[in-house]
Amino acid sequence: MLYLARQVAIARPEEITMSSSMRTAVVTVANGPFDVVECACPTAAPGELLVRIHASGVNPLDTKIRAGSAAHAQHPCPAVLGLDMAGTVVAVGGGVVGFAVNDEVFGMIGGVGGLQGSLAQYAAVDARLVAHKPASLSMREAAALPLAVITAWEGLVDRAHVARGQRVLIQGGAGGVGHVAIQVALAHGAEVYATGSARNEAVIRQLGAVPIDYRTEDVADYVARYTGNEGFDLVYDTVGGATLDASFIAASRFGHVVSALGWGTHLLAPLSFKGGTYSGVFSLLPLLTGTGRDHHGKILRAAAALVEAGKLMPILDPRRFAFDTLAEAHDIVAGGRTRGKVVVDID
Repeated sequence: MLYLARQVAIARPEEITMSSSMRTAVVTVANGPFDVVECACPTAAPGELLVRIHASGVNPLDTKIRAGSAAHAQHPCPAVLGLDMAGTVVAVGGGVVGFAVNDEVFGMIGGVGGLQGSLAQYAAVDARLVAHKPASLSMREAAALPLAVITAWEGLVDRAHVARGQRVLIQGGAGGVGHVAIQVALAHGAEVYATGSARNEAVIRQLGAVPIDYRTEDVADYVARYTGNEGFDLVYDTVGGATLDASFIAASRFGHVVSALGWGTHLLAPLSFKGGTYSGVFSLLPLLTGTGRDHHGKILRAAAALVEAGKLMPILDPRRFAFDTLAEAHDIVAGGRTRGKVVVDID
């Protein structure tokens, strides 16, 4: 059963001390095992924070990066994986403002493009990529958010300019990005619908969206049922493939379709004939190019405000994982057997 996790913070700030070495999980070959090793602790260069990591989120993308099967997200071996993290600042590099030692932070910090990931006790992090952790979230909850909320926000807010009163369809509403996208759309005043299987109906409804069982109702039927054949003003596809094709059909006249997985070959005619528009989302660009990193921090600050306002909460898988069970965590995520976001305890 999915649940909205509530946990206490792993460590109080006054308990955090710096160390000259750290434990790190390293993958030496594509799809290889995790080797937990001792290595030198990094230091905070100008513009960076040294963060003691308490929790690391595991995304499907992390498992693809480990397998070497994500052409758009290469990470040379030996590699420290882990895109998402939450932790405590233990040192502040030159030129950094707005952060201090003992601040609790969260962000999408690396694990791709040669940047050290979050499966380590410490990381030197570009300060532009993080934000202060919402006080109401545990470290585990905060580590579950960054990739999901950045991807949801870039699609709904930055690309499609979601607005009050719009009819919004989230394709894959119970997924890692989808369940956050529902909440972001609702927080902006939209009327939200979401596709999912029958087993996810309760979760989608709990989040505040109208559930649509895509297995029993095709796109023409649910467009007729919920929009009177007018279509949805905004469709966010988090699934890709045939679901993106269905999204073009589901959009209204002059509607907008966004996809976080629009990497295939698709027929644009159903959208073009309605004067609709399409946007792609690739949230790794700031990590890979160094450009736009401050916008990630801005998104996380906005997300933190939604959390504190009671409008955003991640759903966590109740199982606990640590360094010695990393392979199990990755297998569960890669196999789609999660019951919410999987998070690894680093401390």
